[in-house]
Formats: sequence, structure tokens, C-alpha cells
Amino acid sequence: MSTLQIHKHKIDSILRRHPWIFSGAIASETDKLKDGETVTVVDHKGQFLARGHFQHATIAVRVLTFEDRPTDDKFFIERISNAVQLRKNLQLLTDNNTICRLVHGEGDSLPGLIIDYYQGVAVIQCHSIGMYVSIKAITKGLKQAFGNKLIAVYSKSSETLPQRTDVEDGYIFGDCVTPHICLEHGVKLNIDWVTGQKTGFYIDQRENRNLLGKYALGKKVLNTFCYSGGFSLLALKNGAELVHSLDSSKKAIVLTEENVDLNNFQDKHKSIVADAMEYMKDLPEEYDIIVLDPPAFAKHREKRHKAIQGYKRLNANAIRQIKPGGLIFTFSCSQVVDKYLFNNTVIAAAIEAGRNVRILEQLHQPADHPINAFHPEGEYLKGLVIQVD
Repeated sequence: MSTLQIHKHKIDSILRRHPWIFSGAIASETDKLKDGETVTVVDHKGQFLARGHFQHATIAVRVLTFEDRPTDDKFFIERISNAVQLRKNLQLLTDNNTICRLVHGEGDSLPGLIIDYYQGVAVIQCHSIGMYVSIKAITKGLKQAFGNKLIAVYSKSSETLPQRTDVEDGYIFGDCVTPHICLEHGVKLNIDWVTGQKTGFYIDQRENRNLLGKYALGKKVLNTFCYSGGFSLLALKNGAELVHSLDSSKKAIVLTEENVDLNNFQDKHKSIVADAMEYMKDLPEEYDIIVLDPPAFAKHREKRHKAIQGYKRLNANAIRQIKPGGLIFTFSCSQVVDKYLFNNTVIAAAIEAGRNVRILEQLHQPADHPINAFHPEGEYLKGLVIQVD
């Protein structure tokens, strides 16, 4: 195992147990190291600091452990077992909820690894080459945690690891026909991890979708950027008078309509294929509730200002046009836009729209997307429920 020495003045973040070590902190030569290699990190005196996966990138080492221990099969089995047990202890997998994030990267002390669970099927998405080369050990951990309840394990990392041309998506254990029907708060969902976005579904909005359901009775709802219609379905299940689902992607609208049909909600649902930013400029009718759940407007800091302008414009149009007394569920999943900046952007939108706004709820990612206390960057999803007079 190779050893990397850290510059004397760059060890503070490691001592604070931050799981990322940036390339500029490394004093050792790294040219001969292979992407995905496990390395030992030491201070300028040669004292052990951490062990993790190396990669020729800005984030040079993703720390697996701050203890001097092997990162072998036993290590991965233990970490995955701990992550699964947390979800079980929190009763996140029930008869009415058969979808859950099992491993959330740094939040479960497995940086670079995402595992989502869809009623017996685990979908692995690696964001580091180190995790990809550890996939057999990860699969062993899943098999031990679930036993015969595990139907299949699917690897989906070709998009997240573009630097590796040999990464192919496919089953590494078992098999399962898609779409696979799962439940979220009793609503049926067609999940397709093979052709769908991310691992097949946006699990992180589960509790926020359920909250929308609590407000939806008798209301007219517009769900923008709807993808497969999660917010729409929970609104319809809980008695919404009418729900309009909007997305610029015809494929997304097909997914939404398939899910609406699966739950027999057709009578109170209408689909709209349109660009949400353009459509929101002049809505053809008033709504009681509007959901604004756009994709990340900025993935890098240099794009942050443009993203803020986009969030402001989108929210201002919604605030300006919503029915008096109406609610807006508004979100940002841009990691570089923190919750304080997002809140201030929504407030700026309200000022521009010239209407009084009250914040009723402050929203975030659910418990199966935990945030490592030493890695605040893990808090990426933020949202508000606002009421507009």
C-alpha cells in the first residue's frame, strides 16, 4: 500500500475528520499511483492520519477510515451493515415504503458510494474509481445485510465515472425485470434503474412529497419539473381536486402518466409538455399549490450567480401568479447554493413580485440521506413551503 505525506500546514481539516483530501495538500509524488488505489495518509512526521481511495483529481483522497485498520471485505461488510441497520432502526423500510437510500456516501462513511434500494433490488452508483474497484466487497456486504431478501444488485456507474472507459452498467448479482413496482407512502411507482435518471428515482424528496399530500386536499396543484410524477401522485392520493404535471421531457411525461395510470388517478390529472421557466412566465390559470423542484442550476461555484438568478426568476413568477393564500413548495438541490443563500433568493423573489410571503416549513433531505457532521457539503437539498397572501 502506498503512503502519501501531507504538507505540515494542511493537516487541520484531516484532524477535524473531513473525508476529502485535496491534491494541493499532498507533499508526496503521486505520478505512479493508480486511480482507485488504497493509500495510507501520514503527517510530515510519518504519523498515521487516515486511509482512503486515491484518484488523480482535485479531491485526491476520499477517506474511508481515520483508524489504522485494513479496508478489506470485512470493512465494507461492516460499514454496509451499519448503514442498513440505521435504516431499519428508523423504520424507513415498511409495507408502505419499499424504497430507501441504503448508503449515502460521506454520510455513511463510504465517500464516493451511493446505493439505493427498490423492493429487493440494490442499485449501486460509484462516484469514485476506488468504490468501483471495491464493488465485489460492496456486494458481499449487501448480501450479508439482506440475505435471501436481496433479489438483485445492479451497477450503474458509467455516467458517474466517465474517465473509465471500461465501466459498464449491468447486474452483478441476480436479475430483475424493469420497470419494477415499488411503494412510497402507499403510492405505486414504476422504477426503471436501467433507463431512468440517476438510480431510477429521486428518493430524497420522499418526506417532502408526503408533506405536500397533507396540504393537498381539495386543492389545484401544479407540479413543475415533475420527472416521474412523485409529487403529483402524493397530492392525488390525498384528495387533490386536480393536478397538472409539467416537464420539458416527453419521456418524463410518459413516466408520469404511467404512474398515474398505475394508481388509477387519471380523472384528476393532466400532463403538460413545456419548458418550466418559460411556462411560469404567464400561467393560463391560478393554482392553490405550485411545486418548484428544478434540477441543479449550478454544480460548480463559477455557475452560482447564474443559478441564483434562475431561482429568483422562477420563484418570482410563481409568487406573482399563485392564488391568494396559496402555497409554494420550492427547492434547490445545488450543493453550491446553501440554505441561507437560497432562502434569501426566495425572499428577493417575493420583494420583486410585490406580495407578502410567510415561511411555513423549512425542508431538507430525509434521514436515509444523512449528513456527516464533519462534511457540511453533504447538505445539498434545501426547500421552503411559503404561503403567499
